Amino acid sequence: MSQFFQIHPENPQARLIKQAVEIIRKGGVVVYPTDSSYAIGCQIGDKTAIERVRRLRQLDEKHNFALICSDLSQLGNYAKIDTGTFRILKAHLPGPYTFILNATREVPRLLLHPKKRTIGLRVPSHPIALALLAELGEPLMSVTLIMPGDEDPLSDPYEMRQLLEHQVDLIMDGGFGGIKASTVIDLTGDDPEVIRVGCGDPAPFMVEA
Repeated sequence: MSQFFQIHPENPQARLIKQAVEIIRKGGVVVYPTDSSYAIGCQIGDKTAIERVRRLRQLDEKHNFALICSDLSQLGNYAKIDTGTFRILKAHLPGPYTFILNATREVPRLLLHPKKRTIGLRVPSHPIALALLAELGEPLMSVTLIMPGDEDPLSDPYEMRQLLEHQVDLIMDGGFGGIKASTVIDLTGDDPEVIRVGCGDPAPFMVEA
């Protein structure tokens, strides 16, 4: 049975955030809200937890996980960022975007795209996600909470509880979530490429043909 924490969406209770981080550090898989939609997260290098997430979402080996970071300086430990890329990131983060970047050696191999050595990175603006990251002191490995066969993320924490109570260790209820995932932008080529349109406006990254 998973635990179910009701957390204030603007002023998360420190006691519950600490308990959530303890669950993550012990190998737990947690559902938590972001500024786009709910996500499933676990500790970066925890192979067993990552495999549980893969099974839950029915993801193949090619699926790009994202590292959810607390700020741009933390993000810089895990991605190779030049000046132009930094300007783009600074203009749009924190926010509902996931950026695909070339990974540094800090990123565990099992999180990388198998052929490209890239990683998805984002900095959310949701108070619960940021409190969780601050307490954890490192990024969270994450994917959007979209169930197999669905097109949109789950948004009702009570529905999540019914569906997932035997598959995750904790559901962090911060109220109804968004029904769109983050917008995914690939910054590894010469020009930004929009990979997935979600709740972040893709217009700034549209390159004229």
